[in-house]
Amino acid sequence: MKKLLLLALAGVSLNAVGEEIGCVTTAWKLIGANHRVCVHAFDDPKVPGVTCHISQAKTGGIKGSVGLAEDPSQFSLACRQIGPISLPAKLAKDEIVFSEGTSLLFKETSIHRSFDAKRQVLVYLAISRKLIEGAPANAISTVPLQPWGKGE
Repeated sequence: MKKLLLLALAGVSLNAVGEEIGCVTTAWKLIGANHRVCVHAFDDPKVPGVTCHISQAKTGGIKGSVGLAEDPSQFSLACRQIGPISLPAKLAKDEIVFSEGTSLLFKETSIHRSFDAKRQVLVYLAISRKLIEGAPANAISTVPLQPWGKGE
């Protein structure tokens, strides 16, 4: 229980973990880490053939260096088909496929997957929210289900 609490306090995600692709410095800081925008990739854990990339602002300085800074709700999302898509027999109507803490306790960015069956499109919605505020920042990306492979 203690370990789980420590992970939650550190803002570590218990959902899919993104792979850091790279970061770009947006403001240099004399003490501590620079402010940056970082890009992470993650594969949808239940829908093989789909990868999403999310760019997110990361706060630097002393607080950012020790994990105490609150990152701004600034991000972008792009999801693409990278191989044959195989939908599971039962796909949840709305499921969180990626989540990352962006402050010590109350703020996170999460990506939800929905399926638009009529149009055969996977819809990925990124939202950032504080538990005490409404109207979260958001971004959307869609992946149409298309054949993949030789001659298609």
